[in-house]
Amino acid sequence: MFDFLEGYDLLGAFWATVQLTVYSAIGSLIWGTLLAGMRVGPVPLMRAFGTAYVNLVRNIPLTVIILFSSLGLNQTLGVKLGGGEDFDTINFRLAVLGLILYTSAFVCEALRSGINTVPLGQAEAARALGLNFGQVLRLIVLPQAFRAAVNPLANVLIALTKNTTVAAVIGVAEASLLMNEMIENEAQLVLIGAVFAFGFVCLTLPTGVLMGLLGKKVAVKR
Repeated sequence: MFDFLEGYDLLGAFWATVQLTVYSAIGSLIWGTLLAGMRVGPVPLMRAFGTAYVNLVRNIPLTVIILFSSLGLNQTLGVKLGGGEDFDTINFRLAVLGLILYTSAFVCEALRSGINTVPLGQAEAARALGLNFGQVLRLIVLPQAFRAAVNPLANVLIALTKNTTVAAVIGVAEASLLMNEMIENEAQLVLIGAVFAFGFVCLTLPTGVLMGLLGKKVAVKR
């Protein structure tokens, strides 16, 4: 029944999807945390930048951001994000950049919702002890915010896994690009769709379950 899979690197395609997800998740968590710090910070210019970034990026289609990363940054400006001339490697890096720029806006809002759960009195007490804003955010607020935001962050991670399919528009050899190739060359359309749907379920379902368990384990008791 599944003879049509012979000759196709199915595992390699899903491995590329996993790599896109992991690298983009790490970058999005770092940049999204910085954005969240800006949005709740005391400097008006930084708050304005964080707010403008989130509102702007969330309203731009991911496809546009990915295409800009390739056509705008690479082909127009010559940005490669590292050495080498290999087309696939360059586009993989640019796809990761585009996913980070897009997903970090949602990470920021998830973390900001967690920050809002931290009682204001804790931050005020920390400031009374002589801690500056950065120390209060790093030592008091963010540890509790991350614990409160596990479930929203899990939803962002699951969405990111599915959003990696957009990288196919710039030729990144991940799962959806292989699926398009198989649809063009094979007749078993229903089976092809079922195989790739099952593959993404195998990637996203355990993530949701594990993050849900983690959220219950680290939940802040109020």
